[in-house]
Amino acid sequence: MRVAPLLLLPLLLPIGACSKSNDVYEELPNSSLAGAPRADVPETRMDAPVARPVTIGEDGPRLDACGTLGQVSRAGPNGLGLHAAPFGDAKELGRLAEGQRAYVCTRSLDQKWLGVVVLPAPAAGQAPPAADCGVASPVERKQPYAGPCASGWVASAYVRLIAG
Repeated sequence: MRVAPLLLLPLLLPIGACSKSNDVYEELPNSSLAGAPRADVPETRMDAPVARPVTIGEDGPRLDACGTLGQVSRAGPNGLGLHAAPFGDAKELGRLAEGQRAYVCTRSLDQKWLGVVVLPAPAAGQAPPAADCGVASPVERKQPYAGPCASGWVASAYVRLIAG
């Protein structure tokens, strides 16, 4: 007579339950925070600064580092907030005035935010300055922007694409 393997399973389960669940942590002292006293575990601060740099070169080494030029529109008298990361609660780095131009370099996954490199604002009554910001020509690889102009994230609903 052959005993079915499933009938043996309930007999073997209690044997596996005899080991202590924290054996692994006791064998590896000071190797991780698992099993550490609560006082020794650093807490995550909710007010810690969060930033996500704007990425350039996403279109490859044959195209400009930022492939599109945009212009702030419908932002109102207070302008459009330039944020450190693609969400509304991120630190505001500055404000872009109605009509101000920026290179559009990347987008958030949900398409609600644009990673931009901001052209310097023109002086009152003058034409926009001829600033390059280092993104109007190709770069070798995808990388965080580290050029001379301001960069950050703006709500895509308030940027009209004017060249691309």
